[in-house]
Amino acid sequence: MSFIDAHQHYWTLGLGHNDWPGPDLEPIFRDFGPDDLKPHLSAAGITRTVLVQAAPNVAETEFLLEIAAREETVAAVVGWVDILAADARLALLRLKTHPKLKGIRPMLQSIEEAAWILRPEAIDTLEMLPRLDLRFDALVQPRHLPVIAALADRLPDLAIVVDHGAKPFIAEGRLEPWATDMAALARRQNVHVKLSGLVTEAGGGWSVERLRPYAAHLLDVFGAERVMFGSDWPVVLLDADYAGWFSAAQALTAHCTEAERQAIFLGTAARFYGISAA
Repeated sequence: MSFIDAHQHYWTLGLGHNDWPGPDLEPIFRDFGPDDLKPHLSAAGITRTVLVQAAPNVAETEFLLEIAAREETVAAVVGWVDILAADARLALLRLKTHPKLKGIRPMLQSIEEAAWILRPEAIDTLEMLPRLDLRFDALVQPRHLPVIAALADRLPDLAIVVDHGAKPFIAEGRLEPWATDMAALARRQNVHVKLSGLVTEAGGGWSVERLRPYAAHLLDVFGAERVMFGSDWPVVLLDADYAGWFSAAQALTAHCTEAERQAIFLGTAARFYGISAA
């Protein structure tokens, strides 16, 4: 069976749109492109990926779409637009001419105002997404979960996926209030979640056993049909290598049926992003 990696990044420093600084990211402050990832995809049996923006500007989105146009492994791109802008619709229509644009992702984790996404201008833009066959990736922290629940209620036709399990407090060993809020969010059927980013939240001392309560909760409240595997490469390299996280994800889903595992590693992402499962 082939797999889909539902969350990975590429960036080229020096282009002016993603030269993000910060000592915490120093180990991955270099160029990462398709040739760097392909050996890892091949080793894991992954044939397609979802390429996700890592900087809040349209130039980043255009850069990713250029890569997607020449790389068969990239099945979908999740880009960025200024969703508060008066011309957001025009920007979406222009970018949507590329067939691999499948969604957008405002970087909510970096915005201090937790309910920013509920601003009227944001809602006006997000209302367009279903009509344009686009999805919404929610890059959030636990503080945002009630807000995303409110968004899902406000826009029930909007397909939402929560990146990185909403970044639970794994390093602190805390489940609450994340677990309760995630269970409440999962009652909204238009919301999915990515099994990704957990090793980064656990830190250098991560282990499968430390991740297990968090992964198990995601699977329990969402079900395999709304959970999708993502590597978060190359951010994952801060605490693990690609093979290490892929192996951990398999261990965390070992109790699932074959059909459930096929959903987590292939079918959910294919259905959500509207890409082929073949």
